[in-house]
Amino acid sequence: MLKFRKGCIVPFPERIHEEYEINANSIIANIDADKIGDLLLDFIKMHNEPLFFILEIPSKLQDENIVKPCWVDGLHKDVYYIDGCTQEQAFVIIEQIGEILINDGLSAFGFGCHISHDEIMIGKYNVVTIYSKATETYNKILEKNELKPVKKLVTAWDTFTHDTPGETERIETNGKTVFDIPEMFSDWGIYLAEQRED
Repeated sequence: MLKFRKGCIVPFPERIHEEYEINANSIIANIDADKIGDLLLDFIKMHNEPLFFILEIPSKLQDENIVKPCWVDGLHKDVYYIDGCTQEQAFVIIEQIGEILINDGLSAFGFGCHISHDEIMIGKYNVVTIYSKATETYNKILEKNELKPVKKLVTAWDTFTHDTPGETERIETNGKTVFDIPEMFSDWGIYLAEQRED
């Protein structure tokens, strides 16, 4: 059975398998939590070019439009970037905060390329998306991670209903959470790029 990120609770985990679907310019996959770090490393090794790190975390409560107590009109996320990373710097980011990111259930994160524009995003409920104009170049790392191709991928999102929703939560790892990352990487030039509706 697929191992989910610690901060993700799925009502029917037995319905989710390690598989992937290829679309025009993207690959969408369910990845076991224990393989996320290695997949990120494989992606970075493939791209000897300037990279960027991306982190999406829920916006602070004071930034939301509170209609009445316990009721918020829409939720937003803060999108942070570190631009111009070398491969070595990207490896250091994973080494320093990979466990925090992989454990957390509220965030999405990944790396992208400034030249080829390929990108990998680790989303909620272990849904990984690789954006590329040359998706076939990722066949080897998909095979390495023992992922099976399917015509129609079933993700955790497809199993949620009003009565059986998914749940996500903030997870503390070694005294830190994803909300500490912007301060932890302030010397690296991390910046808040935008606030989007979630």
